[in-house]
Amino acid sequence: MFSDEELIRILLEDCPYGDITTHGLGIGDVPARMRFAARAPMTLAGVEQAARLLELCGAGVRMHAPSGASVEAGATILEASAAAASLHRGYKTAQTLLEILGGVASAARAIVQAAREGAPACRVVCTRKHVPGIKRWALLAIEAGGAIPHRLGLSDSVLVFEQHRVLLDAGVTIDACIERLRARAPERRVSIEAESVEEAIACARAGADVVQVDKLDPAHVERIAQAFASLRQRPLLAAAGGIDERNAAAYARAGADLLVTSAPYYARPRDVRVEMRRDDA
Repeated sequence: MFSDEELIRILLEDCPYGDITTHGLGIGDVPARMRFAARAPMTLAGVEQAARLLELCGAGVRMHAPSGASVEAGATILEASAAAASLHRGYKTAQTLLEILGGVASAARAIVQAAREGAPACRVVCTRKHVPGIKRWALLAIEAGGAIPHRLGLSDSVLVFEQHRVLLDAGVTIDACIERLRARAPERRVSIEAESVEEAIACARAGADVVQVDKLDPAHVERIAQAFASLRQRPLLAAAGGIDERNAAAYARAGADLLVTSAPYYARPRDVRVEMRRDDA
């Protein structure tokens, strides 16, 4: 998923001209071993990329657990051995990747587990509201946590927001919107965001494939789900706005098919301890 050239570029951001400290201490050639371990329970992400970073620095690497694995406090994630200069060149970048991506993956996993407690078939989908420029890292992390992408961007899916509809000519109905989109993007499912119970039901009756509701509480989502159940062609119901591990089960029980969330992207990084020692054996 990430080329060696991309990983080298990341390494060069941190060490473009050499490591002044390691060189100054004269320890660059000392044989050393390094261990990465979880300080607290976490879901791993980016392990393979962190391992490859260290290999590109000249280290021999052993992975103890892959991305997507849930580990307990103290668990070894990976080990590396090389001359000290090689290890110091890559360790902080590798640690940072494991911590940040592990935070995202762990948060995604918590929401996924909560949703499944509410309804096993409910799926957690993550938005495109990550920090710009890191899409592939963001997708890697949420997928490691068991979530799936909501939409990759404007070019891969159809989702009509109120911000689109207010720009249409007066009198253009939801039915007309759907008809226009099906004519111009016939292979795409049509998703529409509704602002109320009544609007959600109207979108469903008009033939939307997915009806997304934003910031409605579980009781209102349940009313919509009950109304959808009587339709001949039932759309998927997506609940968005403030979804996290605290309320995911309630929304899933209410009948949402999809829980749309950005919360994992803003999760606190998980601490990964790095132990360094001489390897004179």
